[in-house]
Amino acid sequence: MPFMGKLLGFVFGFLLLKLPGAILGLIAGHMFDKGMSNDFSRSGGFGRFFADNERLQSSAIFFHALFACLGHIAKADGAVTQSEINVALKLMDDMQLNENDRREAQQAFREGKDPQFPLEHILKDLKHDLHGQRIILQAFLEMLIEASFADGQLSVSEVEVLDKVAVGLGFGHKDLDRLIRKFEAELRFRQRQDAFSQARDEARSRAQEQANAWRDKAQQQYTRAPQYSDKQRLTDAYRILNVAPTADEKTLKRAYKKAMNEHHPDKLIAKGLPKQAMELAKVKAQDIQAAYELIKSTRP
Repeated sequence: MPFMGKLLGFVFGFLLLKLPGAILGLIAGHMFDKGMSNDFSRSGGFGRFFADNERLQSSAIFFHALFACLGHIAKADGAVTQSEINVALKLMDDMQLNENDRREAQQAFREGKDPQFPLEHILKDLKHDLHGQRIILQAFLEMLIEASFADGQLSVSEVEVLDKVAVGLGFGHKDLDRLIRKFEAELRFRQRQDAFSQARDEARSRAQEQANAWRDKAQQQYTRAPQYSDKQRLTDAYRILNVAPTADEKTLKRAYKKAMNEHHPDKLIAKGLPKQAMELAKVKAQDIQAAYELIKSTRP
């Protein structure tokens, strides 16, 4: 049972007003201890005073930095296009931001478009607030990379800004290059998976006797894009896991576990990623899982 409030109240009350002060301090300390006891039982220790407020502050800093950087990247190659604006709006939808958060995200996006936008200062604050958690900082950078592909490609100016962001967060040029190539692989891999799933779902909605027709339709859909062969898809799967095709089973499994550890939604949130970004993390984890299963299916 908490008693520190009563003890401190008694001591300081006595020092100030002798016995009457000690009595008043004891009463005040009792009230404090009672409140602390309730807080402990409801929030698990000092959670209400520190954890929730710290998480709330971290989320605010994370989202402000994210959308401000998106605005800065969008403005890097000149006028901001509608597709870039749509990407930011879709990101808000995916994160299920409420009306107030959306307004703040839009304001941050506008701030990022300012030529005098203090990019280095924003990144420094973000890195400090996240205590240098490399996994979360990488997730932040990957979100920017993904959003930067709004028009299907990266301009030189966009890459230059992404490079500044990467360096500001503690990553090297090679790290950025690897993450860009990795996302390109994910994008191709994901589009192939989506085409396959769409063809399957459409076929399954038909009459029962045609339930197996999805395979034929899926195969036809794949032949429409001969530039992306099964061999290239397998190559992308290895790239998603950041492992060589010649890797043995032990190395492959270790790479898979490492990739999942870096992108598993629950682990990311436990390390500080805002809950609103969970859906984005889930997509990454699904890509990793699908890539691993594809590789396993091609091995004896």
